[in-house]
Amino acid sequence: MASTAFLFDLNGTIVDDMAYHKKVWYHVLVNELGANMSFEEVAAQMYGKNSELLDRVFGKGHFSPEQVHEIEMAKERKYQEIYRPDMQALPGLIDFLEAARLAGIPMGIGSAAIPFNIDFVLDGLKIRTYFSSVVSAFDVPVSKPNPDVFLKGAAELGVAPENCIVFEDAPKGVEAAANAGMKAVAITTMHSEEEFSGYNNIIAYTKDYHTLKHLIP
Repeated sequence: MASTAFLFDLNGTIVDDMAYHKKVWYHVLVNELGANMSFEEVAAQMYGKNSELLDRVFGKGHFSPEQVHEIEMAKERKYQEIYRPDMQALPGLIDFLEAARLAGIPMGIGSAAIPFNIDFVLDGLKIRTYFSSVVSAFDVPVSKPNPDVFLKGAAELGVAPENCIVFEDAPKGVEAAANAGMKAVAITTMHSEEEFSGYNNIIAYTKDYHTLKHLIP
C-alpha cells in the first residue's frame, strides 16, 4: 500500500491548452448553437463534462444524448485540429513525472475530459506509462466539484484519499479535491492565485513543475 499518490487533472494541468478550448467552445456555443454569450461568459462555464456545460447554458434536456455526443465530438475534433501543432507538456512536467516514478509514487489522471481527448494528450506526449489510473468523464456520474473522479482514482491506486495530492488548474477542481479530503497544488495557467483564495487545501501554487521537486521524497 503506497503512502502517497499524485492525481493530475488534464487540460491546463498536463498541457496549457485552455485557450484553445475557449476559442472552440465560443465558436460552437455562440456561432453554431446561438447562445447569447460573451467570451468571458463562455470561459466561466468551462468546467465539468461537456454535457453538463451544455445543460448549464441551454437548460437540462435541451439536447438529446445523441445530439450532445455529436456536438461534443465535433467540438473536440476541432480542438485537436488546432492544438495538435502546438501540443507540449507544461514546463518541467516530464522530469517531475520521471522523478515521481523513480521514487515509487503511483500516479493517475482524474479529468472531466472524454477519453478521446485524454488519449490525444497522453499518447501525443507519450506519457501514458506514468499513469496507473485514468478516470475520465465517462467513468463517474457527476463531474467536479463532486469528488468522485478523484476518489475513484485513489481507490484504483490503492491509496487513502488523505494521502493523495491533486494537481489542478481550476478552482472547481481544487474544490473537488477538498471534497475528497485531498491536498492540492494549484497550477496557475488559467486562474490567478486570488481565484483560489477560498480553499484551504492548497499546499503550493505554480505555473510549471520546476518548483515542485520538494514534493518528491
